[in-house]
Amino acid sequence: MLTTAELRKALENQGYICEDEVVITIYLALALEKPLLVEGAPGVGKTEIAKVLAKIFATELIRLQCYEGLDENKALYEWNYQRQLIKIQISKNAEPGENLERNLFSEEYLLERPLLRAIRSNAKVVLLIDEVDKVEAEFEAFLFELLSDFQVSIPELGTLAARHIPIVVLTSNGERELSDGLKRRCVYLYIDFPSVEKESRILQVKVPGAGEKITSQIANAANYIRCNLNLRKKPSIAETIDWARALVALQEETLTERNVSKTLNLFLKNREDQEIFKSELGAEKLVEIAGK
Repeated sequence: MLTTAELRKALENQGYICEDEVVITIYLALALEKPLLVEGAPGVGKTEIAKVLAKIFATELIRLQCYEGLDENKALYEWNYQRQLIKIQISKNAEPGENLERNLFSEEYLLERPLLRAIRSNAKVVLLIDEVDKVEAEFEAFLFELLSDFQVSIPELGTLAARHIPIVVLTSNGERELSDGLKRRCVYLYIDFPSVEKESRILQVKVPGAGEKITSQIANAANYIRCNLNLRKKPSIAETIDWARALVALQEETLTERNVSKTLNLFLKNREDQEIFKSELGAEKLVEIAGK
């Protein structure tokens, strides 16, 4: 088990820059072997935690992408109906009905989906349950057994306990309030958009080709846009990184009205937000603010 200092260094070595609160919360989730529930706006680095942990522990990342209408069959398991039908045809008049039914619902015909794969893995894996706030309350309740006991129930096979307790990371964009039952089973972490200083450090790590001046300007600009414009979608850290990379590709060393206007689509990715930016702020004023 890593110490908090070792975990911080490992996170930074993977390019994940974070505060003490984040490091300690991740450490406690690992030490207590409890799921980590990470909440925050889209683009603040929630999903990245699971990806980085998989790299740190050199293990597989198993991802369940949540969406409205997600059910047990897509998340946990399905039966291989095609193979079962073939077996039925082959076994006609050759096998008693009771034996045939028992054989049809054996592990041989089981199709593992992400949750079952994580439980049955022969090694400790990272299980990412991404955007859990998009599923219905019934599916959220279905997760309770997995999150509390690290086991799942399949009617035909009984209860299957985890061979190795997975590192579980759940993310939520806060689109709806999650149940107290789910939260009780998790270590909770809220991540906000980064400060100017933190985002500058992130850009230095992720875009080493960008100079100190333009890195600082981009971080200032992104922070101002997020805090002062009523946008439909605030620019994510990933979009700020893309913006920096684009400016480096254009061999720009400082923000200018011209290159901001040219690259507006890299950090504001819908027409409505671009129009708000132009009418309420504009490239010229942003450059002035970013340089302060």
